[in-house]
Amino acid sequence: MNNKGFTLLEMVVVIMIISILFLLTIPNVSKVINTVDDNACDALTRVLDSAIVQYKLTYGQYPNSTNDLIAAGLISPEQATCSNGKNIYIKNGQATHE
Repeated sequence: MNNKGFTLLEMVVVIMIISILFLLTIPNVSKVINTVDDNACDALTRVLDSAIVQYKLTYGQYPNSTNDLIAAGLISPEQATCSNGKNIYIKNGQATHE
């Protein structure tokens, strides 16, 4: 008799190994996503710092909020918040996020 295929025990072992691999990878992926979001927010903050300097050179004073930068056409409304939902605000002439 020629039995081609897998036994139930072999299938259970393979499924357990795959499950363990998923359990090890999923938390690391979520950490990487959070790190990417934080780095993107830091980069956007540096872009707004450049816009603040340009605003200061043009108008002779620092902007009070990101709305001033939007009104001056230096940033788009989407650039006032980070992709992870953190708001960017201006404090002492520099952009910071929550």
